[in-house]
Amino acid sequence: MTKDQISIVKSQLREQYRRDRKARFIQDSWSHILNISEFANKKNIASYVSYEYEPDTSDLNEKLIDSGVSLYLPRLLKNNDLEWVKWNGEPANLRRSGKVLEPIGESEIVELDVIITPALHIDRFGSRLGQGGGSYDRALARSKAWKVALVHPGEVTSEPLPVSEFDQKVNAAATPTVVIRF
Repeated sequence: MTKDQISIVKSQLREQYRRDRKARFIQDSWSHILNISEFANKKNIASYVSYEYEPDTSDLNEKLIDSGVSLYLPRLLKNNDLEWVKWNGEPANLRRSGKVLEPIGESEIVELDVIITPALHIDRFGSRLGQGGGSYDRALARSKAWKVALVHPGEVTSEPLPVSEFDQKVNAAATPTVVIRF
């Protein structure tokens, strides 16, 4: 497939997956991932503040902060890249930017141990389909961190997703009940 064809297919899949996610949305917890070995003794972990029908990260982020790790949240830059800002869990230290909440404060260049990332769908090779801006792909490409994407049940597929040369794979996908490593 050409780059344009891949882009069109991804766009169509995003629309379908957003509709599917909305139709089967569940409020659940992903905090069980903190019990897997990849989180043991880690100090710098990146997560995100979920919105709309994304897997809910509120209790996961709270437990990370309570455990004493440094929790970093992404902030979108004008060039559609991400920077990381340490967050203390206080809602007053977040501001709305479009649909999402972003951290207030100075960004840090930090070596992250784990990155928890959003995704609309994951395939059996660890390819993730995100929202389409490429922000996470750029951030993931710069990091040696272990990467896990949060998805709802039914959002891990055995069918390969279309990928472009810039797409970054994750090491695992987590549903509310299971972690699947690739």
